[in-house]
Amino acid sequence: MKARLQTSLGQQLVMTPQLRQAIKLLQMSSAELEVEIAEAVETNPLLEWAENDASLPASGQEDKADGNSGDHDDSAPTDDWMPDTDWTSGNGGGGSFDDEEPGSATDRMVEPETLADHLLWQLHLSHLSLRDRRIGAALINAMDEDGYLREPLPAIAEALRPDVVASEEEILTVLHQIQRFDPVGVGARTLGECLALQLDVLPPQTPGLELARLIAAGPLEKLPRSGVAGVAQELRQPVDQVEEAVQLLRTLDPRPGKQLGEPASDTYVVPDCVVWRHRGVWRAALAGHAAPKVVIHRGYEQMIRNCGEADASYLRTQLQEARWLLRGLEARGETLLKVVRCLLLQQSGFLEFGEQALRPLTLREVASELGLHESTISRAIARKYVRTPRGTLPLRAFFASGIDTDGGGEASSTAIQAMIRRLIEAENPRKPLSDAKLADLLKASGIPVARRTVAKYREAMNISASHERVRIA
Repeated sequence: MKARLQTSLGQQLVMTPQLRQAIKLLQMSSAELEVEIAEAVETNPLLEWAENDASLPASGQEDKADGNSGDHDDSAPTDDWMPDTDWTSGNGGGGSFDDEEPGSATDRMVEPETLADHLLWQLHLSHLSLRDRRIGAALINAMDEDGYLREPLPAIAEALRPDVVASEEEILTVLHQIQRFDPVGVGARTLGECLALQLDVLPPQTPGLELARLIAAGPLEKLPRSGVAGVAQELRQPVDQVEEAVQLLRTLDPRPGKQLGEPASDTYVVPDCVVWRHRGVWRAALAGHAAPKVVIHRGYEQMIRNCGEADASYLRTQLQEARWLLRGLEARGETLLKVVRCLLLQQSGFLEFGEQALRPLTLREVASELGLHESTISRAIARKYVRTPRGTLPLRAFFASGIDTDGGGEASSTAIQAMIRRLIEAENPRKPLSDAKLADLLKASGIPVARRTVAKYREAMNISASHERVRIA
């Protein structure tokens, strides 16, 4: 055997800096995106604020949203989606909408979303059984703000008793399901496990992936003391390959739970998209502030063309970063519009008739229809809001778990809650409906739910029990 040089052709997927930036931009809220763009303009001389939003590429996305949502009418005004639009035009048979002025939607406060809220929402949409969801809720409540499970499994099993008796193996099985939730890496018990979970979602062709898994599972704790050379000696691997794997590990997030941290400026509801109805067809477009408000400075571009390679190296680097940012913003808007349009097709009845018409819908269904990963859908809807004729709603409001009905279909939990609320509002104040009676009425409507389920939904809506609702005239 002798050393020789040879060339080969191949294809592989790599987490490039552009892809990481696109993922980061996608999961940002509107307030965080404004801060990110402002910092980019301050640090990059080739970026400047756009003087006229009409010249931005994102204005074309609004036109595409109108054209792809139904039969395009060239005679329709281009500003149909603006706040002064008649929200009830083109009545498609829907019920009455809220009397709230669309312009006042951004003046309402929004409750900050915690990591537990985000995970419990995904748990509620999962296909786990009621017993497994209770185990999952206990696991989520035991996680710290970084997303780690610090409590040992025997302590979790003890906390579940006497309502649920589960073995450590059963709890571990549910934990593995939660570790597939977004953000990737939550539910880990050690730093190595957290990094390994994030490595599992990377493409198999990622350079240094297998060696990074070995480091995460073994000498990760020794890395600060031994360095790359010491880890390479322990694993008996070339130093350059170990360095490549370490660089891959450094791109991961050691505290995934912090991604759900509350930004100080993210206080008010700011819609990312606007939904309106035109001639009976629901349409969507990005809100004006959601479009990129920055452009590349043309003067510097001309300067780069006239300078030599040595003089223009810095400007070329800044130009490349500016183009990456604009492409990332464009990709963010396109992905967000795809998701919103899919939700409009799936939940048009919700917009027409309200919560009682909300059909069961999960992240997996939307991801399958759009050809995207579930984590991408979760990032796209995280802390995103849409202005509708029914007010400004979080995109999470369009998702709901389902319960099988006697007719062979499914009814969403949100729709069932709306039915319970309507029955309670119409009850005799002197003889309020008990949970058992509400369950019987729902069963008569073809929705078989247990009394305990009715009690859980009633408590979730902050409605008192029947004996506390008695009113004597």
